[in-house]
Amino acid sequence: MLTALIALVGLFIAAYLTLYKLGVIGTLACGTGSCETVQLSKWGTFLGLPVAAWGVGFYAAVLGIAVAGLQEQWEGSRPLALAQLSVTGWGLIFSGWLTYLELGVIQAICRYCVVSATLTVVLFLLAFLDWRDLRGGADYGDPPSRTE
Repeated sequence: MLTALIALVGLFIAAYLTLYKLGVIGTLACGTGSCETVQLSKWGTFLGLPVAAWGVGFYAAVLGIAVAGLQEQWEGSRPLALAQLSVTGWGLIFSGWLTYLELGVIQAICRYCVVSATLTVVLFLLAFLDWRDLRGGADYGDPPSRTE
């Protein structure tokens, strides 16, 4: 449930930044102006979509996997834990690349991006811990034995 909550927070942040990038919101409530610098840079778009829209997809996927894991038939599922680890791992790599761009190339820091990167690190750590705890299970749907 913690993963779902964190993903939901990230989803709201990414949606807010996406709406700004698409012109639906006039200005960002950032306080420093660096958020707009980052969002309006040439790096604010990736493969034709706003970077924040990719964040919406990322957080929605993490939220979907987390909610699925709360269902009785998927509770303790190693494949689901591996899927969450894979998705959050890619999110971690992408966030690392974006942080490098902010610091090294754009030379501006977006507070929302920092929060999103932090959420992604936490989501990855939670996914890793879950996967580690479940990888010793006997069957794909069975939780690990507490005697192992």
